[in-house]
Amino acid sequence: MEGTAGVRGHREIDLALLDNAEALERNDPGGMLRAIASAGAQVRESAALAAETDLSSLADEGRPRAVVVAGVGTAARTGDILETVAGPRCPVPVLAHRSAGIPGWVGAADVVIAVSASGRSPEALAAAEAAGRRGARLVAIGAPDTQLHALADRFRAPFIPVPRRAPARASLWGLAVPVLLAARQLGLVKVNEADLAETASRLDADADRCRMTLESFVNPGKSLALDLAHSVPIVWGSSPLATVAARRFGDTLSANARYPAVAGALGEAGRGRVGLLDGVYGGLAEDDRDIFADPSDDESGGPTRLRLVLLRDGGLAADEEELDGEPTAVEERRAEAVQELAERRGVRVSLITAEGGSALERLASLVAVPDFASIYLGLAHGFDPMAVPAVSEMKELVSP
Repeated sequence: MEGTAGVRGHREIDLALLDNAEALERNDPGGMLRAIASAGAQVRESAALAAETDLSSLADEGRPRAVVVAGVGTAARTGDILETVAGPRCPVPVLAHRSAGIPGWVGAADVVIAVSASGRSPEALAAAEAAGRRGARLVAIGAPDTQLHALADRFRAPFIPVPRRAPARASLWGLAVPVLLAARQLGLVKVNEADLAETASRLDADADRCRMTLESFVNPGKSLALDLAHSVPIVWGSSPLATVAARRFGDTLSANARYPAVAGALGEAGRGRVGLLDGVYGGLAEDDRDIFADPSDDESGGPTRLRLVLLRDGGLAADEEELDGEPTAVEERRAEAVQELAERRGVRVSLITAEGGSALERLASLVAVPDFASIYLGLAHGFDPMAVPAVSEMKELVSP
């Protein structure tokens, strides 16, 4: 291999393509836009499938010592979602485990949730195998009639089937909801049916706002894609919930749009990474910008610059502020400060603010539009967001 197998696309962004629904559909043969638009349906379907699964054995032995969510990529991200939705009230630690097997301390007092969209991830399979051997309570989540399903049957563990209709990165909600409902059975989260229904409705509404037939100036997904064109995206979340969404955006920008992104918590950024605003792609690059130039000029060339995407979440209630390690007011002041720092240096900022009455719905409001933006950005560069050649080659090179 020369390292270019299956590589296609172009460096310049095709502005006309974004407002041509027929061309978008032709350039998305795998249907990634449709897959992401199904997020609300994923919530409903996976909740129904989890309800049909007997999870009573999980709670029979009472509260666990710890919960380990084992998987890689999007599967592991569901562990981050569980930890964040459970919040500071969670009575036991939750760990998203991203490597093969499980930590050495896991035993009969713990619960392992093995997650794999394909049902054959080596990491999830090794985790399920180890959990079964050590006597830990196990629940498996993934495609039915697979190796993971067989392992769950072997250890007489609950298995929640999630039909695979798209790549794992387009199945976040189909995988996350069963994880949350398994944790609810253990008494670790308070996610009720109304929360799930409101989250699904939120995802449906954002999918409608981001549909391919809407032009860029009224489509927030396309608008955000244009904001990020020819930039180095810096995605920071103001709270733990927003940080999960920020890291998810970093994942999808890499896979769907092939854009490098710095993603993480604003609190961490304030201890060092905020210095990027002063760097060669930040303030130094902005010194040469013509303040009277059309912003669209950046989309057709010019030096690469930072684009700050700030995900803000003001929290839900005052009592939650008291339980957090850091009050919401401090998080909000930090978000305002970094936005002001960026604007002083001429670094442009895209702001997304959480909405909704539950933690899960607020997370959905921060994830949905960026998901669409990553796909539109990839399509505008001529990429097929469904096919990521480097991922396929990587799997071939490392497989036994």
